[in-house]
Amino acid sequence: MQKRTVLYLMMLCVLVLFLTTVPAAAQEPGIQDDVIFSYEESLPWVETGSFQQGNGPHLSAAAALVMDADTGQVLYAKNPHQPRPIASTTKIITALVALECGNLTDTAIISKRAAGVEGSSIYLKAGEKLTLEELIYGALMHSGNDACVAIAEQVAGDEKDFVNLMNYRAYRLGAHNSNFCNTNGLPDDHHLSTAYDLALITRHALKNSAFRSIVASKTHTIRGPQGKRILSNTNKMLWDYQGADGVKTGTTNAAGKCLVSSATRDGRSLIAVVLHSDDRYAESIQLLNYGFTHYKHQKVATRGQLFTQLPVKDSVKEKVPVTVAADLMVSVPVSPEFILEKDIMLEQGLTAPVHKGQVLGKLQVLVEGEPVGEIDLLAQEAIEKLPYHRLLLSKILNQLEP
Repeated sequence: MQKRTVLYLMMLCVLVLFLTTVPAAAQEPGIQDDVIFSYEESLPWVETGSFQQGNGPHLSAAAALVMDADTGQVLYAKNPHQPRPIASTTKIITALVALECGNLTDTAIISKRAAGVEGSSIYLKAGEKLTLEELIYGALMHSGNDACVAIAEQVAGDEKDFVNLMNYRAYRLGAHNSNFCNTNGLPDDHHLSTAYDLALITRHALKNSAFRSIVASKTHTIRGPQGKRILSNTNKMLWDYQGADGVKTGTTNAAGKCLVSSATRDGRSLIAVVLHSDDRYAESIQLLNYGFTHYKHQKVATRGQLFTQLPVKDSVKEKVPVTVAADLMVSVPVSPEFILEKDIMLEQGLTAPVHKGQVLGKLQVLVEGEPVGEIDLLAQEAIEKLPYHRLLLSKILNQLEP
């Protein structure tokens, strides 16, 4: 009885001296009906998934894949993670590293080693001078093996160090089944990549405006010993396929005929990869047609869109509104008969203060049970911590509860 009296007296003191008006709770916004909620202390990283509609194309290629360049989703795949020789499609990562690490206007003096490289060539001469940009044009458009070595020497000092940069960059991009031994794809038993890794690298490279412009060029002129070199792109897709805008051919006895191609139609961009194909152009067209015909973009979240409210402990408001960080677009089958789910993963035990824009979880989108995209969920507003006297009062009230 005495303890209870003391608690009441303490509560009365707090009320008289400090108590301020508690803000009225905001009206709870509506919550979407098609959202599944799960609460986890640690939020798992989910890679963009893949799904296929029907049987897909029938291809002779040993490995093949078509990827949505905008979302990163794999729409069809055949042996996508099988390491294989990739010939001159290697030059995609060579050019990417050069563009990221070098200066396009820097002048390279061609070495004897670069000028003497075997195979496909833009016929560089020892001692001549070209800019890094001209060399990248020569590597990507005309598949110059000599240009690749000259690029490596200009950017990194020698080819070995540049190859280390290639392998590091590829791994950081998620291309974990690739190993590069040279800059140009000349035969080497340990020089391997996969259809998936090539698509992943290409997707990132196409975000670079210089790369995108070069691989879309049909012809281009650079300097040469007699005044100029006229380059013609080895990728016939640029002439033969509507919307084609890249990327790179490759051919050796071990790799067979390879092609990484890209195309854009109606605001959608796709990347196709075929390795060791009997007809790389026809099969690339099959893959791109499949992606454009059987899939479409669907917006599943809009920046600022409210998904739920998350309880907050020790705060001036009981809940914080949770919103999506940016627009989220995914590829879905054209057929209406598919299941799309949204799964919200939120933190547990959130305690004030909460900062506006603080990451509170993730929204994951699944099609037919496969994860196809995800985005951060953020606090829509700042939530302040309760003043000390009100925290004390709250603890007293909790002790008085039966």
